[in-house]
Amino acid sequence: MPEKSRVHVVVRGVVQGVGYRYFAVDEARDRSLAGWVRNLPDGSVEATVEGESGLVEEFIARLRIGPPSSRVTAVQVQRERFAGEFDSFTVRI
Repeated sequence: MPEKSRVHVVVRGVVQGVGYRYFAVDEARDRSLAGWVRNLPDGSVEATVEGESGLVEEFIARLRIGPPSSRVTAVQVQRERFAGEFDSFTVRI
């Protein structure tokens, strides 16, 4: 069985109003990852994601790039204990 992991990510830069959350949803769902993503009041985007460790790492790499109209300047990754608490990957308001 593949190792599972969980991360909490905050992405900074031009990441709101450019489809970044929906980009994150597509990337997570393409990898069968679970969790959520949302905009923060300071203009950043926050996400928590769980799944197979290698696929979580791929997801983080894609977040560093973002959709074409974004400009990512920083990605903060905090590793957490896998909890298996999510069934899908969604946008939170």
